Amino acid sequence: MVLRYRADGLPTRLDRWLAEAAPSFSRSQWQRWIRAGQIAVDGTVVTSPKTLLHPGSTVVAVVEPEVREEAVPQPQILPVVFADDHLLVLDKPAGWVVHPGAGNRTGTLMNYLLAFDPVLAEVPRAGIVHRLDKETSGLMVVARTLVAQQRLVAALAAREISRRYWAIVYGVVTQPLTLTGPIGRHPKERVKMAVVPQGKPAVTRVTPLERFGTFATLVQCDLETGRTHQIRVHLAHAGHPLLGDPLYGDRRTRHPLIARQALHAVSLSFVHPASGEPLVFESPLPPDIDRLRAHLAAGGEASQ
Repeated sequence: MVLRYRADGLPTRLDRWLAEAAPSFSRSQWQRWIRAGQIAVDGTVVTSPKTLLHPGSTVVAVVEPEVREEAVPQPQILPVVFADDHLLVLDKPAGWVVHPGAGNRTGTLMNYLLAFDPVLAEVPRAGIVHRLDKETSGLMVVARTLVAQQRLVAALAAREISRRYWAIVYGVVTQPLTLTGPIGRHPKERVKMAVVPQGKPAVTRVTPLERFGTFATLVQCDLETGRTHQIRVHLAHAGHPLLGDPLYGDRRTRHPLIARQALHAVSLSFVHPASGEPLVFESPLPPDIDRLRAHLAAGGEASQ
């Protein structure tokens, strides 16, 4: 949860402002989280509820108590790309839910992380810093300490973590696009997100990489924000839904070689939260998206 204090006038107490900004949690609950070191102001962890906020301050809160209490460890082999005492980088396969939720209390990445490293039970959300949709594959980072998580979440809020995706989309994308439509809940279909006037700001930069006739294009997507379903929503709104996307696609985007949205997190780069060392990780396209790309490059299209 990332909040920005923009009020004018005199500074205000952190606990009071949090209770007003996120009233679903009580002020006393916010005070407990502050004292537990789960709140950072302008990138620094604070432990006093009396901390004063000034206009323009960024507040990062790493809290999700309901999910954390219900998650139970479940053994599973994790696709670990990098590991040290401070963090893990994983190459998540398609089909894995990241957090437990309604209908997915077990069999999630959080459950697997708790079995992989029991110490993660002491870190909010088992150290998960950012999410990928269930059927989106690719790279994501997990913090193994509270300090590392706070620093990584703050870096994410400050746009200091680079997340790059490749997607195969319907139609021809001939030039780079910057998609900026605000994203919020769809006004009629509650399982979907949409570009809506009252949505949260969102920025996706799209670069065409490979064109497959007039049918589809392989594109690179760089995120400046991290809204739910952001890439899928932005590209669908722009007239280029992802091939295979069951939620934002349509008859045109169905293809026998892909059973999920053709979206993969190919690159992740950030500064190590403890050492300050620049880290860059890359992941090749998974077999299903790579087969689809090769088929389209050879002149194949979708079967209607």
